[in-house]
Amino acid sequence: MNKQESLNILNSYNKNTLMETLAIEFINFGDDFITAKMPVNPKVHQPYGLLHGGATAALAETVGSSASAFFLKDPNKIVKGIELSINHLKSKKTGTVFATAKAIHKGKTTHLWEVRVVDEEDTLISLCKITNIVLDKK
Repeated sequence: MNKQESLNILNSYNKNTLMETLAIEFINFGDDFITAKMPVNPKVHQPYGLLHGGATAALAETVGSSASAFFLKDPNKIVKGIELSINHLKSKKTGTVFATAKAIHKGKTTHLWEVRVVDEEDTLISLCKITNIVLDKK
């Protein structure tokens, strides 16, 4: 399967979910990372016209959880986020943010990812850590 086919599959999971509502789109992956983007517009603003921290957290959790599932490649397992910590460092009014998850730890039952959320100029907007649990499908 080529890269574009893999991205199409990743993006197909967004249909009828929060990810579709937030217009999150997976755009790249490599051996140790996965990246998605999200537009910054009034749909993801808080009342002051800035990117809502909850929308940023949803982007980070999406990328981190998807990375666990994507790199696990085991149809008999499911991944669930069990902890998310996020520091918002800069605000953003318009444009696009990009979230890249890189593994810190990939064990048999837990995965820990660092997710960096940056803007178009690679300015750090938020820094996140997500812990996922790997479970048997029931």
